[in-house]
Amino acid sequence: MTPTTDPTPTVPAVDGPARTDPPLTAPAHAPVPTVHATLPAAVAAAHVSPAAAHGATPCGAAHACAGPTRRSVLRGAGAVSLGAAALVLAACAAPADGDDEPAAGGGASADGGGAGAVLARLEDVPVGGALSVDGPDDVPLVLVQPTAGTVVAYVAVCTHQGCTVVPDRDVLVCPCHASVFSTEDGSVTTGPAEEPLGQLPVRVVDGEVLVA
Repeated sequence: MTPTTDPTPTVPAVDGPARTDPPLTAPAHAPVPTVHATLPAAVAAAHVSPAAAHGATPCGAAHACAGPTRRSVLRGAGAVSLGAAALVLAACAAPADGDDEPAAGGGASADGGGAGAVLARLEDVPVGGALSVDGPDDVPLVLVQPTAGTVVAYVAVCTHQGCTVVPDRDVLVCPCHASVFSTEDGSVTTGPAEEPLGQLPVRVVDGEVLVA
């Protein structure tokens, strides 16, 4: 009979107290402080909530809040443009100083409201020449003395488009469109004007030219 052998090795006994290992325990961990982050006011205001991101509006309604639409903005801009255009048209319609619109009709005279008013001294009107003066109501006049002691007053408003004519030697010339008028009777010698100049009755008293 074959003897059996125990495979477990035999540990020799050791004299002395038995060794006792302390139980294994997990090391203590310091508590993790809870941090509550506070967003700055500007960041919080810019924050988009999930509800807003999915189509909800700040007004709490399912539809967009009432506000200016593209159509209302265009209507407002159109109203401003029309108002500006109306102002421009009104400014263009108002007569400006030196405008070419006639101040008096063809052959019109500057009578009324100035009888006896002194227009000039006779010695200031050259014989055979002309002198520009202001008549009643500031109507421009040209005084002509064809012969000594005889004075004729022409309304110095061109009958073409109303510019003020000026003396030029022995004629009266419109500086706007070059119409020429005779100093003898105010008739047209060169167009485009077609009507003669108007006249204002005058008289000479004590060396002064007065409105008759």
